[in-house]
Amino acid sequence: MKILSIQSAVAYGHVGNSAAVFPLQRIGVDVLPVYTVNFSNHTGYGAWRGPLIDPNDVRDVITGIEERGVFGQVDAVLSGYQGGEGIGDVIIDAVARVKAANPDALYSCDPVMGNAKSGCFVAPAIPELLRERVVPVADIITPNQFELGFLTRTEPHALESTLDSVDLARAMGPSAVLVTSVERPDREEGTIEMLAVDDDGAWIVQTPFLPMKANGSGDVTAALFTAHYVESGSAQVALERTASSVFDLLQLTLDSGERELQLIEAQESYAHPQIQFGARRVR
Repeated sequence: MKILSIQSAVAYGHVGNSAAVFPLQRIGVDVLPVYTVNFSNHTGYGAWRGPLIDPNDVRDVITGIEERGVFGQVDAVLSGYQGGEGIGDVIIDAVARVKAANPDALYSCDPVMGNAKSGCFVAPAIPELLRERVVPVADIITPNQFELGFLTRTEPHALESTLDSVDLARAMGPSAVLVTSVERPDREEGTIEMLAVDDDGAWIVQTPFLPMKANGSGDVTAALFTAHYVESGSAQVALERTASSVFDLLQLTLDSGERELQLIEAQESYAHPQIQFGARRVR
């Protein structure tokens, strides 16, 4: 499997491509990483160094890959945090060019905007860009519950309202939706859930809630779900594998006492997920 991954990169820590590439490689995916920024560290530290990469330069890198004749071998395009409007145009164009070379290729978009605790933390134009232009060309999207609400102009809360919001999101274009950080009011105390929906049905998986902030965990989640979905064609299988791997990564990180994801140390959880959390069919 080949995945063209257009995301940010940091030298220290693990977010964007610096979070997504190694887990994908560890499960046997050939990743073509294209960087949209090259920072010293993620911005959660409040200080960082390094450049935003000009969208034209990002486009040039993608064109260079295309000139090597490999677009016909690309199974999926993956994108995450978009720092500016120009990158969205580059990604949309890249998706069109990959699909022209391989009509079976999928585009997986992690529509990063914010979360329920922090609100939106991207540039003001990005949420509208994602809703109006990017999500409609995606085959897979991986929003958290907050982002799902913004995309669909709804307030998903309980399971049924979240499913209704997913239906609205799928009507926009994507056929498969993974909703992360689902916090429905009637869930078991001390747990958190993820919900995956495609043409074959809807499944929810519940894991213990770990009291930590883990920058980059959403990037790992989107990457693994995309790869497992492309490989298996099953939202249930992709959900169970992803939930297992990401929980073990987070548990190991929490136990380590470190702020950054223990991405390398947790590699066996990607290569051989325990599947300790079964997904329950809800539709």
